[in-house]
Amino acid sequence: MLGCVRISTVRQMASVITAEESDGRSYVRRAMVELAELGLAETNGKHGKDKIWNLTPAGQKALADGNELPPRPKAGTGAKAVKAGFGPHGLAVTDTILAYGGRRSLTDWQVEVNHAIKETGLSFNTDAVLAWPTKTSEVRLFELDNGTMSQARLAKEVWDYERYAGHRVWEGARGTIGGTFPFWQRHRYTRSKTFPRLHVVLAGKAEHLLDNRLQALTADVRGIAIAVWVSTLPRLQRGEPWYEIGVDDPYRRRERYPEPAGR
Repeated sequence: MLGCVRISTVRQMASVITAEESDGRSYVRRAMVELAELGLAETNGKHGKDKIWNLTPAGQKALADGNELPPRPKAGTGAKAVKAGFGPHGLAVTDTILAYGGRRSLTDWQVEVNHAIKETGLSFNTDAVLAWPTKTSEVRLFELDNGTMSQARLAKEVWDYERYAGHRVWEGARGTIGGTFPFWQRHRYTRSKTFPRLHVVLAGKAEHLLDNRLQALTADVRGIAIAVWVSTLPRLQRGEPWYEIGVDDPYRRRERYPEPAGR
């Protein structure tokens, strides 16, 4: 679990590895102490009274050597994020992962996945990406706001996904007419026909304030040309439906973003 979500509390881990309706926190605490003694796990901070756990580099190596997960060579341990004060955000991402798929799809997640286009300077990290193969798309993207961003910054982060989806690249052998293609489809999600759906999860505040942020975000991204669904963490944990605030429209994206020059 720590190899997938990077940081977690005993409560979160117990909800995954113990039977439903049972409290396995004592078992998990003993297990984490044993892993710490072996140098495979460590704690670098707390969230309230709960310790925040992460793997050490040795723990990541042991996990990789056991072929328990797909290779993740650039994945960090999460220790720096906790020390820098981002523990609450990371734990909210873990809660989102557990609320959306729980133990059934845990190994299909990656966190802090970079999306970048060097030519334009656009670069951002997606909080979590779920491998979810369908006929049209390979993954689903998850962005979490833990109540720490301004409304304007949150809206900009969502619009960055449309900028990423709208960038096109020119391809063709020298001397031919060639053509342009979406960057993401050629270089990132090559088995997808549509740009992955973006899920925005709002957390970190009282529920009525989260509802206000949801309404404000809906207004701020009106007209966006990618599929965007939004919810609050409490709604997600209760199994309530998402709100659709953006629809995938590749034709409108192509009108908005300039075509790259050919050779």
